[in-house]
Amino acid sequence: MVNGVLNFVEGRIVDLSEGGARIDGASMPARSRCEIHYAGEVTYAIVMWSEFDRMGVRFPYELTHGALYNALRNARRVKPTDVSPAFLSQRTAGFGRRGLS
Repeated sequence: MVNGVLNFVEGRIVDLSEGGARIDGASMPARSRCEIHYAGEVTYAIVMWSEFDRMGVRFPYELTHGALYNALRNARRVKPTDVSPAFLSQRTAGFGRRGLS
């Protein structure tokens, strides 16, 4: 859950680091301040960029403890899996989600 000045929006953290996160399914204006509610804790953030269905936020202070930090630490412990050959054979020409060349 992401809380802005006037609204709550549901989002999913898909990329997380000590300094910020990418949140899919939520969008707020760039430079706005927000709160990320996760596992009963609140982490403050600033929206650095925003698109229709996702946004990137920066934390004013790097994560060093708390629920989000624990999630990041646990995610880094997971061993990455190999990419399926079926996925590689279906790749389209282009770059990024918009298919830019």
